[in-house]
Amino acid sequence: MTRAHCALAIGNFDGLHRGHQALVRSVCARSDALTPSLMCFEPMPASFFRPDQPVPRLSSVRDKLQLCRAHGLEQVFMPRFDASFAALSPECFVADVLVRGAGARLVVVGEDFRFGARAAGDVNRLAELGRIHGFDVEVQPAVIDAGERISSSGIRAALAAGDLARVRRWLGRRYSISGRVRRGQALGRTLDYPTINLRPPLPPALSGVFAVRVSGAGLDQHPAVANLGQRPTIGASGWLLEAHLFDYDGHLYGQHVTIKFIEWLRPETRFASLDEMKAQMEQDAARARRILQDQNRNQ
Repeated sequence: MTRAHCALAIGNFDGLHRGHQALVRSVCARSDALTPSLMCFEPMPASFFRPDQPVPRLSSVRDKLQLCRAHGLEQVFMPRFDASFAALSPECFVADVLVRGAGARLVVVGEDFRFGARAAGDVNRLAELGRIHGFDVEVQPAVIDAGERISSSGIRAALAAGDLARVRRWLGRRYSISGRVRRGQALGRTLDYPTINLRPPLPPALSGVFAVRVSGAGLDQHPAVANLGQRPTIGASGWLLEAHLFDYDGHLYGQHVTIKFIEWLRPETRFASLDEMKAQMEQDAARARRILQDQNRNQ
């Protein structure tokens, strides 16, 4: 059956947490008549307005699209958020972007949704414009966990604090970062700790050393220890996610993998020497092995 119009969830959807998933379920419930769809914006509006203080990213664009597909969405609209887009009035945003651009017949938003230049539009104005343009509006209440509203900002705070248990509850899954394995400086190999290297979403929402599991390219939840940071000991610049896979000697350059974060071990540290750094790496690896082995026994 051809569906010319869509049911459309609108928001940033960074991380696609359980609150976002409630919106997605609403549009997917109409999939018999309307194409289940999502609209988000790149860059995120808060980062556009404060480029010197970009919002830490929970997910890359690629990971976001994969999550959308996994949750049953059939199309994603991703307008570029620039000065001209930010200047759209609420009326123009609805008429040009939602109706003519996306063909929306149902729009699903959170209760704090704002739109249009200077965030002048709210859910009440959206409902008024929906009546004019012929689409329904559904407002989803916040999803609450232990008395707190689940939000992307709350997940960022939990990641910054190393609270991966709360992150898992709020996402409905473990936090992960995917990417293509790139060539590094091969320093880990000279220290007997070869690593695979990925670029995280920038700026990343977490940093430090972690017990992790790696999947993809023939791997399935392979145990590893990872560092996400800027490698101050070697004077490197830029963020990098490095993972040392236990008992693995294959080559993964150019392959796409997913690194799943299991437990935070410690913050990234500047060491006085490479020998001191290697000694700490050995401790980190031993601790990560124990954590992941205990996890296997408890599953």
